[in-house]
Amino acid sequence: MSRNKKKRNQAGKAGIAYIVVFLLIIISVKIVILYQKDQEYREREAELDAIYQEETERRDELSDYEEYMGSREYIEDTARRKLGLIYENEMIFKEQ
Repeated sequence: MSRNKKKRNQAGKAGIAYIVVFLLIIISVKIVILYQKDQEYREREAELDAIYQEETERRDELSDYEEYMGSREYIEDTARRKLGLIYENEMIFKEQ
């Protein structure tokens, strides 16, 4: 009986070894997949950061332009360009 027990014991150890190897393979594959996803997410994060920076700059430009539109200088420029208005003492020279 000790031979049968040894054979069963060895078969059990071999079965456990196969299961462990199988689990290691599955875990390794999952690690590789997760690493690839992590890289994709990092690239996407970099893209989104760049877009965020562009939009922040655009917001600042719009804010500056909005401030300019409320200024006297903007009103004068618009009156000159669109309406052709000038000050009383101002002279305009035209090119021929």
